[in-house]
Amino acid sequence: MEFSILNLLLVLLAAWLAGLLATRLGYPSVLGELLAGIVLGPPLLGLLHGSEALAVLAEVGIILMMLYIGMEIDPKELSKASKGGLLAAAGGFITPFVLCYLLVVAFGGSTMAAIFVGVAAGVTSLATKSRILVDLKLLDTRIAHVMMAGALMADTVSLIIFAGIIGVAEAGSLSMSNLGIVALKAVAFFGVAALAGLKLLPPLMRKVQVGGWLGRTGTFTLLLLITLVFAEGAELAGLHSILGAFLAGLFLRESALGHTQAKELMHLVRDASLGFLAPIFFVTAGFAVSLDVFSTDLALLVGVVGLATVGKIVGTALFYLPTGFGWREGLTIGAGMNGRGAVEIIVAQIGLSMGLISQEIFSILVFMAIATTATVPLLLKWGVDWLRNRGELVRSTADREGVLIIGAGPTARALAEVLQRTQPVTLVDRNVEHCDRAEAEGLTVVRGNALDEDLLAEAGAAAMRYAVTMTGNAEVDALVAQRLRTVFLTPEVLVLDPGSEEGHRTLLDHLKASTLFAGATDLPDWDYRIDHQRIERTGVELERVLAPEVLFAELQEQRSSLPLAIRRGEQYLPFHGKSTLEDGDRVIVLQVPELPTVSFDRFDRLVADAPILDIEQSVDLDDFFDMAASALAPRLDVEADRLASAFRRREASSSTVLLPGLAIPHVTIAGEGRFEVLLARCRDGIQFPGQREAVHAAFVLVTTDDERTFHLRALSAIAKIVQWPDFEQKWLTAPDAEALRRLVLGASRRRIFEVDDTLAVN
Repeated sequence: MEFSILNLLLVLLAAWLAGLLATRLGYPSVLGELLAGIVLGPPLLGLLHGSEALAVLAEVGIILMMLYIGMEIDPKELSKASKGGLLAAAGGFITPFVLCYLLVVAFGGSTMAAIFVGVAAGVTSLATKSRILVDLKLLDTRIAHVMMAGALMADTVSLIIFAGIIGVAEAGSLSMSNLGIVALKAVAFFGVAALAGLKLLPPLMRKVQVGGWLGRTGTFTLLLLITLVFAEGAELAGLHSILGAFLAGLFLRESALGHTQAKELMHLVRDASLGFLAPIFFVTAGFAVSLDVFSTDLALLVGVVGLATVGKIVGTALFYLPTGFGWREGLTIGAGMNGRGAVEIIVAQIGLSMGLISQEIFSILVFMAIATTATVPLLLKWGVDWLRNRGELVRSTADREGVLIIGAGPTARALAEVLQRTQPVTLVDRNVEHCDRAEAEGLTVVRGNALDEDLLAEAGAAAMRYAVTMTGNAEVDALVAQRLRTVFLTPEVLVLDPGSEEGHRTLLDHLKASTLFAGATDLPDWDYRIDHQRIERTGVELERVLAPEVLFAELQEQRSSLPLAIRRGEQYLPFHGKSTLEDGDRVIVLQVPELPTVSFDRFDRLVADAPILDIEQSVDLDDFFDMAASALAPRLDVEADRLASAFRRREASSSTVLLPGLAIPHVTIAGEGRFEVLLARCRDGIQFPGQREAVHAAFVLVTTDDERTFHLRALSAIAKIVQWPDFEQKWLTAPDAEALRRLVLGASRRRIFEVDDTLAVN
């Protein structure tokens, strides 16, 4: 088998450039790839040519592409298809199927050719509509939901019918006995595939994941092996391998792979198929097109294109009438469903390779796909403008349900945990740790950049009623909020207020958004509190109707509080600045627990009053001693320069680094009864002489000679504090200086009490 790398290079280059141009013009890349094969291949210029090697790669390409299509179709969405979607799918498939079947028969075509043309005419391209719906800002309309449901149903039914056609073709005749054998084989295959997909694959994949003996590459290889087993099973049953690959994709979803791995592997399959192998298939499919049809079969070509278009649009509208939504909406939906694409070309190419259709019929199907797909943006826009001008374009916000939370930090997860009790909630974050913890807590999370429209669409933004932006970055929150409002037309956009009142108010006015939690919120502080279990959740019963901002302010007067959600009956709603509070509502609130008055020893009292240095950048030791001396000198009534010099002399005599990353610089000064403590954190580290690791935590002590005993107690207390579990991590992640103080005061250790050692700490 001859293999030309140059030919492969030219085919891929042509596919890439043509696909890129097509997508820029608002069409699916498959359209550009087909045209590249027609124009640059044997039908016209003859610059590209096919080969056995390309044919093998193309065959693998369509298997992987059908695997990807199967992974992308959610069976749950098929089961939830609305009445309108079912009727649109039925009308959009049956009518063009019948019309094109009768046309081919009338022109003297074989029954098998007529069936193939009918199936191809009934197919609807899902990818084509998805992109156009986003561009026309229609994702939140009723027609969009009907079109998507109809496309899912039409493509699935088309593949099942195609499987039957292949089975009959393999049997050789339409006798009852042969039909019975074909049906029996198909039922057996579907039964075995369903049993394997539903009962065997999930535990197998879970065992692989739990065992951890396969990485992502190994799991991807296993996925390909499973796909080939399903594909070979379809072949043995007298069907075609693409049906087996499609079924494998339906089963290799979240239930078998888990949400995260399913998404990762689906992206790998998409890249391998759509990015490499499938374009080879579509370009080489263009090679098989004959331009002679324009002279020998022009009437049939025009008839197929015309009846496929009219049948799809009018058939959809007629079947859609029982919904009561009007014939104009039905015509618009039909116009949007008129595009064909990958599935139709795959079916046609297989029919040609098996000798079930002629090259002329295949060419007609290719040109029908190109012509009908080209009409979709224009006809759909006309239809939408028509409905909009008549006031009949129905937004489906009433049907939208769920909350999309941008950010998966501790506070976002706390909000999601409450809201998901009564509605679907999805979090989006690119932080790996946040995503892992969200999944461990049983939350649905999509990993990636929330500024990516495709990722937002994948996360279900078009179906969500609420969008909550709480990344902690005001600029990112603003950009994502704008995208959700303008592209996905989210009805309720809630934006975190970090305290920049003017900019936040401008954003709210521009997007008609609302303030999450109804007040300025220090997100890093709340994340820290939740992470370290320094909060409690409670419910506040409303005894009178209040404005959300008033309730937020009243809660802050008592102690630090964050109103998360409103419980109204059995429903949980996000709490925000435009919430309508009613009598009997219960507001779910996070609060900092009140610390009772407890007995604290002398060291605790010194820490409670101690100055704190919270240094972001790295500093050298001399600068650090200057900073510490400046903070302590006024308390000790000494000169800062002399105190800094004392620290340097002490460090020169012996290192005060107690443990890697921890130092306790201490000096003795003249006088009696003096003892001061300073806490210091340097995130990037202080470099002490002779130490390989920089110091991030420093307890600075200044004492008089008569306090030697207490000095030893203080050193012992610090040693116990830093041995607290995860002390270093908590020290480095504390959001501010007061959190550092609370960390030290809250550490468990043995305390030595003296008279009146009591202190109330908030």
